Amino acid sequence: MKATKLVLLLAVSLLLVLSALPASAGNGNDVPSGPHYNLNLIGMEKTKNPNIGCGEGHRIFVQLGKNERATTRIMLTEGDFAVLDCDGTDGEAAFQLPNPDPDNDGTTEYSVYARALGKPNGHAEMATCATDPLTGEEVCSVHVLELTRTKGRQKFQNVSKYLLYIYAYVCTDYDEVAEACIAWEYMRVPLFSDLMEDYLWSYDNNGLRIVQLRFYPEEETTVPDPGDWPPPDANGDSSVNLFDLVAVATSFGSTGGNADVNGDGVVNILDLVMVATNLW
Repeated sequence: MKATKLVLLLAVSLLLVLSALPASAGNGNDVPSGPHYNLNLIGMEKTKNPNIGCGEGHRIFVQLGKNERATTRIMLTEGDFAVLDCDGTDGEAAFQLPNPDPDNDGTTEYSVYARALGKPNGHAEMATCATDPLTGEEVCSVHVLELTRTKGRQKFQNVSKYLLYIYAYVCTDYDEVAEACIAWEYMRVPLFSDLMEDYLWSYDNNGLRIVQLRFYPEEETTVPDPGDWPPPDANGDSSVNLFDLVAVATSFGSTGGNADVNGDGVVNILDLVMVATNLW
């Protein structure tokens, strides 16, 4: 057990050293060259050891979820890149980052890249969420970032559209008498937009030891318009409802088509789960 803890501490220390090094062209990791801010999400089986620091603002400790999924809520605040609360093993941490798209034109003022590290087979899902001020309900993006540690060398991927925006049905007309929303619109909402409040990342972990995030302030990313990145609408009726579950179930095992809502080429249990988690 002591040896395992020592290895983890050494790995964390190595990541901290690497985070201070500048990126270089041709590094083979599918990331840009140039200055960047590094943030490591480190899965812990138990409460963080108070003797392990926050890595000078470059790491957040999250619940590992080794035996069952565990969720850490990373509360987001607008400002310069900084870790405000690095101990998420109690279920909540806090991070600060700039407004990525103040005018919501779909082009970011910085970009985010991510990769999964640690032992193979760890998996986590990361969703951007916020509170709808009209309904008071928390809304999460219908498009969730999937992070899996596979075997071999891990490369970064641009995850700006997942972590800097919410793609979701947002209430546009609230009946105060009935205390219910009577109209919704599927839209793209960038972090810190006035359309919503209390932004956060919901990090759902199932054994993933490390996620490395890199923020590149000098790189823009153009993200999809809402119409080009629709929700998992399996039957094409412009809403996600029970009829979509029926559409997926009746097409189960087939290839392609609208029922393949996650676009992996086959209609399977993953499509059912994706529809079920986005019912409204």
